[in-house]
Formats: sequence, C-alpha cells, structure tokens
Amino acid sequence: MSSLAKSELQEIRDAVDIELGTFLKAQSDFLDSISSDLKPVSQALSSFVLDSGKRLRPLFAYTGFFSTGDDISAPIIKAAASLELLQACALIHDDLMDGSDTRRGKPSIHRHFESIHVQDELEGFAPAYGLAAAVLLGDLALVWSNQMLNESGLSSQQVRDVLPIHDEMRVELMAGQFLDIHEQTQKNTNLDRSIKIARYKSGKYTIERPLHIGAALSGKKSSELMSTLSGYGLPLGEAFQYRDDLLGVFGDSSVTGKPTGDDLREGKRTVLIALTDARSTDAMRETSRKYFGAPDLDDKGVSILQDMIVTSGAKDALEIMIDNLTNESLNAIEAPEINDKGRSLLTELAKIATKRNT
Repeated sequence: MSSLAKSELQEIRDAVDIELGTFLKAQSDFLDSISSDLKPVSQALSSFVLDSGKRLRPLFAYTGFFSTGDDISAPIIKAAASLELLQACALIHDDLMDGSDTRRGKPSIHRHFESIHVQDELEGFAPAYGLAAAVLLGDLALVWSNQMLNESGLSSQQVRDVLPIHDEMRVELMAGQFLDIHEQTQKNTNLDRSIKIARYKSGKYTIERPLHIGAALSGKKSSELMSTLSGYGLPLGEAFQYRDDLLGVFGDSSVTGKPTGDDLREGKRTVLIALTDARSTDAMRETSRKYFGAPDLDDKGVSILQDMIVTSGAKDALEIMIDNLTNESLNAIEAPEINDKGRSLLTELAKIATKRNT
C-alpha cells in the first residue's frame, strides 16, 4: 500500500502546484496592473512559493478530508493549497527575524531585495529596503492565503465550519513565533519552553490544524475524529520540528539549502540545545557561550558545537524522542474513526515528515 500512497500523495502535490500557479498568475497580473514597480514583488513571491516546497500542509489537509471517506473535489484542493501561502508568510518573516541569508539554496527574501537595491543603485539604505520588503511580502502572502481560501469555491457551510479552525491556527502560529524570539532573550535554556515553541511555532500549523481543516471541510467532523487526528498530529508535529532542529545543526547545506550549522550561528534555543545544555558540564557550557549565537561562527566553531551536542548524548536523545513521538502518532490512527486508505496515507506522511533530509 505504501507505493499507492506515495503515488496518490504525488498526484495531490501536483494538483496543489497547479492551483497555486493559477492563483499566483492572476494575483501577479493584478499587482502588475497597479504599477510595473511591483513586478519584483510578484516575481519574488511567486518564485518563493512555486520553485520548491514539500506541500506538507496541503497534503495533511487533504488526508484529513479523505480520512472521512469523502471524494476529493477542486474546491477542496484549492482550499488546501492556500495553506502554502500561510507557510510562505511564516518562512519569509522567520528568515527576517533570524537574519538568515538563504532559504532553499537561494537568497532569503530580505537579502534578495537588499541585492536589488544595491544592483539598481537605489537611494537610501539597502538593508532597510530589504527588511521593509520582507515584512510586506510576508503580509501579502498571508492576505493571499485568505483570498485563495475565500475564492476556492467552498460552500457557505464549509466556510463556516473551517474558519474558526483556520483563525485559531494562525493565532497559534504567531504565538509560537513570538515565543521563539522571546526565548532568545532568556538567560537560560528550558526544555519545557523549547517543547512548547516547537509545538506552536511549527508542529500544530504543519500537521494537526491542517488535518482538522480537512476534516471540517468534509462536513463529517466529530469530537472523536478531531481527537484522533490530534492524537496523531500533535506528536508527529513535534517530531517534524525536532528533525528540523537536527537538520539546522547537522544538515548537508547542498541538500537543505541553508549553511550547515545555521541554527548555531543564529543562537536558536531549540529542544536539541536544551537537551545539550542539560547534559553539559560547566566547562562545556563555557565553551558553548563562546561560540553559540556568534554571527561570524566559522566551520571550526560549528564543528566544536556539533561535537559537544554529540558527546553530550543530546543528538541521540532527540532521535529517540522523534522515534517515540512517531510511534505514538501512528498508534493513534489505529482508531476506528480513520478509514484504511486514510491510515495508509497518514503512515506515509509520517515517514515523509520525520525521515527527511531537507
């Protein structure tokens, strides 16, 4: 069944890409009709969304819908695809807040517009131009996400069913983003705080809420089904973020599209870092303070911190947490509320979310 699940997920991914392409073409034409000066905006945002991405959120929304036994339709695909624009908003703003230079092997949006400012010899301060552009493009992606959902062709009842979940998802995402930047201001690491950030900044809006949105769109959501989807989505969402944390420290830059050890330069206090700190000696913590969060951290410094994370046992501990959370997630979908095909798709998606290298 795994190969059939892979094939079906690829079909949905392709359908999502078609819907995104059609929507973004129409919105780009509208922007260009306002002013030719907006062409870099439409081009940059369209490229950011269309050129790469695993489409996990639409896939989870589709699977949440399909798990109820309903047949898929074009409005459902378009509504699910709108989640990619919310993801674009989150990534653009996240890169800006973190000061990241790259995303998916290309300059991040704020760096891209800095380059435009320099290349075109514009007046003013290039970094400020890039910052302002990234804020506005992230906001535009958020607006377009709502617009695509509203224009998807859902029935009035489907819209009423899905909007409360959609609104809650966006609030949770923004709450997680703030907790993340606030965590960087704290004087010490804390595992419970880092786990909460992982859940709200990434886990819930990547997996649990898209599943809930899909189930709500089916018109067949029940408290039992939503609870089962949460039982699957919450632990898997955390496992997904923990894999991201490992890739942010140990990932191959040629595959991840970001410099190796970028999270170490940015000083991200992830669950991996909290586990490392809890297992470190005073001497190790002193070394960490010297290197962790240094913007000019070189390959040698990255290697020193990587070795510390490994020797402390934190890397292995996080891998065990990922495995345990994934097993918890898969056990949850043995419930009768999930049909066999939905269970197969959710099993395949769990592999995609936790066994990835990007």
